[in-house]
Amino acid sequence: MPASVIMPALELAQETGKVLRWLKAPGDTVRKGEPIVEIETDKVTVEIEAPASGVLQDVTARAGDVVPVGKTIALILAPGEAAAAPSPPAAAAIKASPLARKLAEQHGVDLARVKTSGGRIEKADVLAHVESRTESVAPAADGTAARLGAASPKARRLAQERGVDVRALRGSGPGGAVLAADVAVAAARADAPGVGTVWRIMAERMTASWTTAPHFYLVREVNVSRLVSWRERASKRTGARLTYTDLLVKLVAAALSAHPRVNASWKDGAIALNADVNIGLAVAIDDGLVVPVIHRADTLSLVELAARREDVVGRAQAGKLRPADIQGGGFTLSNLGMYGVDAFNAIVNPPQAAILAVGRIADRVVALNGQPAVQPTLLLTLSCDHRALDGARGAQFLGALADLIEEPLALLV
Repeated sequence: MPASVIMPALELAQETGKVLRWLKAPGDTVRKGEPIVEIETDKVTVEIEAPASGVLQDVTARAGDVVPVGKTIALILAPGEAAAAPSPPAAAAIKASPLARKLAEQHGVDLARVKTSGGRIEKADVLAHVESRTESVAPAADGTAARLGAASPKARRLAQERGVDVRALRGSGPGGAVLAADVAVAAARADAPGVGTVWRIMAERMTASWTTAPHFYLVREVNVSRLVSWRERASKRTGARLTYTDLLVKLVAAALSAHPRVNASWKDGAIALNADVNIGLAVAIDDGLVVPVIHRADTLSLVELAARREDVVGRAQAGKLRPADIQGGGFTLSNLGMYGVDAFNAIVNPPQAAILAVGRIADRVVALNGQPAVQPTLLLTLSCDHRALDGARGAQFLGALADLIEEPLALLV
């Protein structure tokens, strides 16, 4: 029986995915687990692996096509196997969801006239069509509605959200009134230069987090003299290329294991604890920001952590992440120390409860045995979603992490 290659859903809110390029051509022999197609999702560019071994056939999605989640885009046939003959499609069939069809019928909308950016017409597309057809704003007496910025309430609200000046728009509504569709087009044009899907989704997610999650911040300066020594000794002993990020992931994982309420999420009005300690690493790429995940970090040795970090960061920068690489994160670490940043406030990566921002290691004057002394220190800033984490629990976690950084050997006790 043929194995279907489908457009995957990597998160609950994802509705479509974009085919970037096929790594295998129709007729090629593929092995199970071998990357065969590269797609762009709401989060990142990923390679989809063959679900079975066989011959790739019936490729229905070309490069650049936006495909609904769950739709079959190719088949993998066993040698000598023939694909089942597809039933003949209805002539000029229009793809639309049941809700879209019902709404179109209620409003007398011809679905053939409805524009959609996805693989089929959805309810939102019909609503946009109805709005553009019926929405009106009375123009000014001299007919200068567009010049004076006459706009529908929805258009004004959308313009405010997207930072668009309605007065600068030429409206398509009655008397030149600006409609919501005009604002959407203007916003898309403004965002177009150099903004891909990854950047757009990053912006939308961070905006949603900033506006819905009540953030608070906890800051701690820690002495890293022994962390520096630990890295030097461990690197010599193992021969591995260990970074401070590797050490911090190890220590963060230990602190999360002791403080599970920090390894949590706010979902559906309740706190959901994560079963595993999966730590995401914020990685800057040309297209935006991605967060590959080191799964079960608390069970990995330093050498294993370094290898895993080097692997996922390298593939993130090359645009070669796999779906599993970006799923399941429960806590995020963002380290900007290599850029000379002393400290910063990170935005919580939803739906996680917290993110740790790490600055650079620098020599600073601190009190040591009651006397001023120059010691290497770094600043940690824990950003928290107050819905899932309160100040006391956040402070306890940050204190435990600071103790581990100042005395890493405590891990062995």
